[in-house]
Amino acid sequence: MSRGRTVLVAEAAEELPPAPEAAREVFGDRFPEVVRYAELLADVGVTRGLIGPREVPRLWERHLLNCAVLSEAVAEGVTVCDVGSGAGLPGIPLALTRPDLQITLLEPLLRRTNFLQEVVELLGLDHVTVVRGRAEEVLGKLQPVHVVTARAVAPLDRLAGWGVPLLRPYGEMLALKGDTAEEELRSARAALSKLGVVETSVLQVGEGIVDPPSTVVRVEVGESPGGVRFAAKRAKAARKGPRRRR
Repeated sequence: MSRGRTVLVAEAAEELPPAPEAAREVFGDRFPEVVRYAELLADVGVTRGLIGPREVPRLWERHLLNCAVLSEAVAEGVTVCDVGSGAGLPGIPLALTRPDLQITLLEPLLRRTNFLQEVVELLGLDHVTVVRGRAEEVLGKLQPVHVVTARAVAPLDRLAGWGVPLLRPYGEMLALKGDTAEEELRSARAALSKLGVVETSVLQVGEGIVDPPSTVVRVEVGESPGGVRFAAKRAKAARKGPRRRR
């Protein structure tokens, strides 16, 4: 690493603000672990290019709490796949607030999966599994899940094409979005219908914790997640038997 880059990273780590009181309320007993995670993001997360140095001062409100409040929309005891997990957002904050969930962090890039595995082991997240791969590559290799989560991965129509086929029948995808949520949903309706989506809604979560509240697009599927084409692909994968997981 160049001297300039080293200084920039050091400065970024120094700019991590103290955890707000809301973080103690949201994370409860796992508060020390989320502080450690924040420190990692501000340090090696910047070094490895997982987050930008300018994000460090707003790490708590914009990233950690913004993701943690997604737990308000997730039912108890379900299985979750966090698609395009990146630095672990929203999957890691969700795991720290919800030990009742079984969470898979799905990420195609090796440097990111290495970081995620290190975080999972360091924080003792026994209910979290890291899988390297793209959503379309693991179809038929991973067990279908109740919930797919995603944040800042792609526009909704493209994201749904990756995430919805990973769902079990009557599952749902929860996508953290910004001000464009309603517009993206309108634009994606035709594509969502072809993917077996039967109901959509836009939720606000985290009121009183984050300002503004986090916006979540909820996409619910019926009997055939992903539509006819993906149902056939899943059936073909099932006939071939279990495959080695990455």
